[in-house]
Amino acid sequence: MADILRALKTRRAIRSFKEKAVPENLLDEIVEAGLYAPTGMGRQETIILKITDPDTVRKLGFINGKILGHEGMDAFYGAPAVLSVLSKKGNPTAVYDGCSAISNMLNEAASLDLGSCWIHRGKEQFETEEGKTILKKAGIDPDEYFGIDNVIVGYTEGNTPAPAPRKEGRVYSIPR
Repeated sequence: MADILRALKTRRAIRSFKEKAVPENLLDEIVEAGLYAPTGMGRQETIILKITDPDTVRKLGFINGKILGHEGMDAFYGAPAVLSVLSKKGNPTAVYDGCSAISNMLNEAASLDLGSCWIHRGKEQFETEEGKTILKKAGIDPDEYFGIDNVIVGYTEGNTPAPAPRKEGRVYSIPR
């Protein structure tokens, strides 16, 4: 438990990465953590698209930046890898399941001393024609799946930010 709590307490959103590629075996460990996340009724309908091709990572990052309203911005901050979480359309717990997978992957990345960040707009990025093309290239049917969000992964450039103090008054109990 101490190792899990250490990872949870030290994990931070990283937005500055070295150009160094992350070894496949480490990315596979992060993906495995996502696949073991709980899902509603055990459906396991979330899938993970692992992208390490630099051109595709950058293209998707620029699509995401444009959706954010910043044309020409790489919303993936130069990370060498992105893990995009998608789910089957019609799954009533898709967003919850996807968020659970993302959380597991962020924490596993931290436990491997890798930087990571949760990047939103996953749904919108894969609704674009360019996003649909990326899905099709991976063998994913964009009519069957929709994007939840992304985890960018890489080696941290610079220092990991210190955690913000935890706010008081966020835990309630019965009985008091």
